[in-house]
Amino acid sequence: MKVKVLAFGIAKDIFGSSSTAVELSGEATVEALRTALEMQYPRLKQLSSFMIAVNDEYAEAGQELAPEDEVAIIPPVSGG
Repeated sequence: MKVKVLAFGIAKDIFGSSSTAVELSGEATVEALRTALEMQYPRLKQLSSFMIAVNDEYAEAGQELAPEDEVAIIPPVSGG
């Protein structure tokens, strides 16, 4: 299953674009997507943390994905 992933902040720089597509074979879960993204974009592992949102809500690792889901990478935010 192909999943389109939107990128924000530093994730946009890592992807080199505001979005990317990831092909998931087998289990289509948030955790499988995270693993596939980290393999495709190793710099993601260097972030202290990043969240994955599905359909405008933060997602848990075991959440299953559907092809029509809107998925986004939310990088860590710093402020002051």
